[in-house]
Order: sequence, then C-alpha cells, then structure tokens
Amino acid sequence: QVQVVESGGGLVQAGGSLKLSCAASGTFFVIGAMDWYRQAPGKQRELVATIARDGTTNYADSVRGRFTISRDNAKNTVYFQMNSLKPEDTAVYYCNVGVWASPLSGSKSYWGQGTQVTVSS
Repeated sequence: QVQVVESGGGLVQAGGSLKLSCAASGTFFVIGAMDWYRQAPGKQRELVATIARDGTTNYADSVRGRFTISRDNAKNTVYFQMNSLKPEDTAVYYCNVGVWASPLSGSKSYWGQGTQVTVSS
C-alpha cells in the first residue's frame, strides 16, 4: 500500500507565501513524476506543476514565475513553494505521485487528500 500525505495549506494575504509538502510512504520500487493540481470552487481540477524524477519541471502559465516545485527523492517528498499569492490561487491543492511497484510494473497514480489554500485580498 502507498500513502500520500500533504501538509502546509492555510490562509494568507495576497502577496504572501506558503509552502506545501507531500510525502509518499509504503512499499514500492520508485516514485516517478510528482505533480501538484488544484481545484477551485465550481471549477475542474487543473494541473499546475509537475516534476520528473530527474528534476525536470513544467508549470501552468498561471503560476509560472511565482510557484516553484521541487523534490527530495531520498525522502519521497515533493514541495511547492508559492510566492506572490493572488486571491485567484484560492483552491484545494492536491498532490499526485506516480508509483512503480517494480521495474516492469508501470506507474500507478496515487492522490493525496488535498490541502486548502485561501488567499485573502
């Protein structure tokens, strides 16, 4: 079994910063890509950032230049540093990790429980 646990959400004023963390634990071979998604009220869940195992990153246009995704492979943890936050960044943020049970198993997706980020104006 694999568990994915997020932390670090909260309430912050516009222009402020928050850092999210997401740790995967359990029995597996390796973790591949790690992603952050968000879902605002009444909207679909959207991918905002992704990081490959080798550290290659990609960002949605809406967060590029303000948010930074990083990872610690030894700790099976992904981080999301969010700076210059805007009210439109308010959403539940979800971590998604691709887990390989064995070298030939392929990647299986696991989601965290979500953490609320609220940015006040």
